[in-house]
Amino acid sequence: MLEKLFEELKNLEEVEAIALGGSRAGNNFDEKSDYDVYLYITKMIPDTMRSKILSTYCSKMEIGNHFWEYEDDCILNNGIDIEILYRNLDNFASDIANVVDRHIAHNGYTTCMWHNLKNSKIIFDRSGRLTMLQKKYNCPYPPELKRNIIDQNMKLLRYGLPAFEGQILKAVKRNDIVSVNHRVTEFLASYFDIIFAINEQTHPGEKRLIQLCENNCSILPKDFRKNIHELLACMFVEPMIVQHKLDKIISELEKVIY
Repeated sequence: MLEKLFEELKNLEEVEAIALGGSRAGNNFDEKSDYDVYLYITKMIPDTMRSKILSTYCSKMEIGNHFWEYEDDCILNNGIDIEILYRNLDNFASDIANVVDRHIAHNGYTTCMWHNLKNSKIIFDRSGRLTMLQKKYNCPYPPELKRNIIDQNMKLLRYGLPAFEGQILKAVKRNDIVSVNHRVTEFLASYFDIIFAINEQTHPGEKRLIQLCENNCSILPKDFRKNIHELLACMFVEPMIVQHKLDKIISELEKVIY
């Protein structure tokens, strides 16, 4: 079914390349894993045309969602979810260059798009540009990028004036549980960005991060899993307890950085 869908998409003049990402691009998937399909386009394919093509293969469709990237979210006739994301290849290449060539760090998730490019399975590439981009950025992890990710995100964890540690403790004292939840999430985003940078690993995204770190990262803070679980278990209790858990996570992280 997917092969037939891809054949139809290949015939659209707007489609420059098609890639399969996520777990389906590798070996770590099961029969329920969804499909992440990336269409690199020269201009947007009309909604009516996309809807007509997808209606043959999908039992349910949401055309033109834009919560994150521009995408069509659908359920295939066999019950498996499929997300078709639409990208401009020039813009995508520029985003990758900002990170890998210009060493620009983000507030968490810095190398996710680079990871996506490196690990996508290219299904179709009309001019070969996506293949060339993938080969170009199958390269060593830049030392300056590593330093920038660590420096920027350590400031967000503790050392900058708006650091998450202080914001979390303030929210706990106010019993503002929504703010606590939000800031702990941001804290962990920066924390994992540092972990992957230390190990010169590209960031795989949001899912199974503890497991992926344990499987793929040779450098981890002491009590890595335990400390994260304890923080999440206590994040709505007494400020002194939360402060102790945050201090333990940051202190153990610093030991493997410096």
